[in-house]
Amino acid sequence: MSRLSKALIGIGLAVVCFVQLLPFYVALTTSLKPKTDLSSQLALPSEIFFGNFASALDDGNILRAIVNSIIVTAVSTFFVCVLGALAAYPLARRGTWVNKVIMLVILSMIMVPPLSILVPLYTMLSKMGGVNTYWGIILVMIATHLSLSVFLYAAFLRTIPSSLEEAAKLDGANLLQTLFYIVFPLLKPVTATVIILTGIATWNEYALSSFILTKPDVQTIAPAIASFFSLQSSNLGAAAAAALLALAPVLIAYLFLQQYFMKGMVAGAEK
Repeated sequence: MSRLSKALIGIGLAVVCFVQLLPFYVALTTSLKPKTDLSSQLALPSEIFFGNFASALDDGNILRAIVNSIIVTAVSTFFVCVLGALAAYPLARRGTWVNKVIMLVILSMIMVPPLSILVPLYTMLSKMGGVNTYWGIILVMIATHLSLSVFLYAAFLRTIPSSLEEAAKLDGANLLQTLFYIVFPLLKPVTATVIILTGIATWNEYALSSFILTKPDVQTIAPAIASFFSLQSSNLGAAAAAALLALAPVLIAYLFLQQYFMKGMVAGAEK
């Protein structure tokens, strides 16, 4: 590769990074300015002002929304990982025509936009008493993300040689012992991938949550920020501070799991 090609690639990457990081820079500078500061959003604040973060926590109920999102995201992601791994194992190990049809159905479910089933979903949850409840939105998140989880786990399981399970069977291990002591420990890379994809999607989910969770006490972070922004449209600093507070937990989780993320994605892409 010539120096010119390397230089062009470097410039292209720099432009992409700039475009991606510019909104975060604007949000950070805006959140650190008082309401009376009318300077450009690209300009650095003349003085650091943390009152916007206090306003987001006190007036916007953002802390409560973060706790709600942590509960919903953690429980939903846990069940998506467990159910996805258990469902993917027989689909990956038994290549029958029935399992192939099931995999095609699962792939087709990934293509279905969640909003297309909003009306029947809301009607069903309303009859079950699941509107404005944790368990209602958790069931919805599990249902909307389980198909992708099964697909990724099945793709990764096909890369694991079945000889490991045969050896465990010869040693006297039953199916459950083989799964929990041999197979599942090898699924760490794809599990990290599922955790990141499901966790971020659940944390940022707005379309369904805004209809299912309407009470402030149970609202997750995305609907809460939208409500707070509509009330604070004249105070962009407080709205930007709320958005940054919502970003922090997801960013921390990604930093801990990023070493496994690409391994799981690459293994899934190979199949």
